[in-house]
Amino acid sequence: MNSRADQLKAFDRLLTIMDELREQCPWDKKQTMETLRHLTIEETYELGDAILDNDLDEIKKEVGDLMLHLVFYAKIGSETNSFDIADVCNSICEKLIHRHPHIYGDVKVTDEEDVKRNWEKLKLKEGKSSVLEGVPKSLPALVKANRIQDKVAGVGFDWEKPEQVWEKVEEELEEFKTEVEKGNTDAIEDEFGDVLFSMVNYARFLNINPENALERTNKKFSKRFQYLEAKAKGMHKDLKDMTLAEMDVFWEEAKKL
Repeated sequence: MNSRADQLKAFDRLLTIMDELREQCPWDKKQTMETLRHLTIEETYELGDAILDNDLDEIKKEVGDLMLHLVFYAKIGSETNSFDIADVCNSICEKLIHRHPHIYGDVKVTDEEDVKRNWEKLKLKEGKSSVLEGVPKSLPALVKANRIQDKVAGVGFDWEKPEQVWEKVEEELEEFKTEVEKGNTDAIEDEFGDVLFSMVNYARFLNINPENALERTNKKFSKRFQYLEAKAKGMHKDLKDMTLAEMDVFWEEAKKL
């Protein structure tokens, strides 16, 4: 691996290239924080895909793409004397030192849960009115549910055992089933949301990331369906003209593969 000196040299090279692009490239000169925002979100999802695929070479590339965006924001901030990359780095360093008194202070912790509880308490002491302030409003609902539950658990609002959470899942399923039988669309949606929320909570107790779990299933389903499409194409058939029984043969083949 590269030495610390080489790492710093590489980062300095990136900063230099960013300066040059901002001064000389027509596209880079036009960008603002607002125009970069959606691109940054896209890059973050691409990094997430690479992580789920366990593609280390792709992860390296996507981390680079995301790092470029972070440097870009700092460059734009420096142009209005708001902040620069040094301010960004020093700010996160100070936050990390403050939020880790068990490393940089005299606080004692026994495990990861202690660390998380201390983290949330420190955030409240910093002036936040709610532990939920740190959950971005624009997060996808499944991810947001997981973060909300993580946050409140950090201050002790949590179940004690996984069995209790599973009982809650079963309770929500029964309530959902009741509303389905009644046929009230609003109530059905409401109860379905409760089922999902309780399942996300149960996943947390099992140390499963629900977003990753669902995405793995998405990928698995897509791969099997594409196998089915390829088989149908090989037989010069259109899927809509095939029976479910015919499609199921190839679906089972895909599952074995």
